[in-house]
Amino acid sequence: MSEENFDRIANEYDEAFPPHIVEHYLAKRVRYIAQHCPPPGEGLDVGCGTGVLAGRLTRVGFTMTGLDPSQGMLDVMAATEPHIEGIRGEGSSLPFEDNTFDLVITVAALHHVATTEAVRATLIEMVRVTRPGGRLVVWDHNPRNPYWRSLMARVPQDDGTERLVPEAEIVDGLQAGGADIIGSDQLGLMPEFIPPALLSPVRAIEALIERTPGLRRLCAHNVILARSR
Repeated sequence: MSEENFDRIANEYDEAFPPHIVEHYLAKRVRYIAQHCPPPGEGLDVGCGTGVLAGRLTRVGFTMTGLDPSQGMLDVMAATEPHIEGIRGEGSSLPFEDNTFDLVITVAALHHVATTEAVRATLIEMVRVTRPGGRLVVWDHNPRNPYWRSLMARVPQDDGTERLVPEAEIVDGLQAGGADIIGSDQLGLMPEFIPPALLSPVRAIEALIERTPGLRRLCAHNVILARSR
């Protein structure tokens, strides 16, 4: 989707999924990041959107910067998370010096970057701006999960121009930038149609599937953790 289209949907973007599902994944991501890159630290969210995740990370001790190509998304972030510096730019050409951040993340954004060339350039750039020993987290849609195509056809942020990026492509891009892979996992399996009353039992099923070899490969997201050399 073009940045103009993201500008158009910016005010409705955070309403695409039920609040309890949004909260489930926000909490899951914050726990993972805080566990593997304990705060405090300087962080960058590449493709930050409206800044909801970056805002949560500031609340656990990070000082966050958000980068997004959509000014509309950054305008929403400025209104809701005014303490986060928002910068308009492309992940494939990050406007930061080398070794600037302790933590660099991108969450549910790479499939919008889409092209193999731009995805690789974005991953290499993310490594470049990470300090030696700093952490990188890439959390994006898992192409092995069969539900994504159905869901992506029904949400305003997806218009058919997206490409689900394979796990191996993400790993290769980070390594090409000079990062060492610490872990590559598949996490999450909470569909958007689950009602609040079933959240707890489905969360338990999700956790079980995440621990089950073979079956966990079908989880919703590829989550790659890397260390900058």
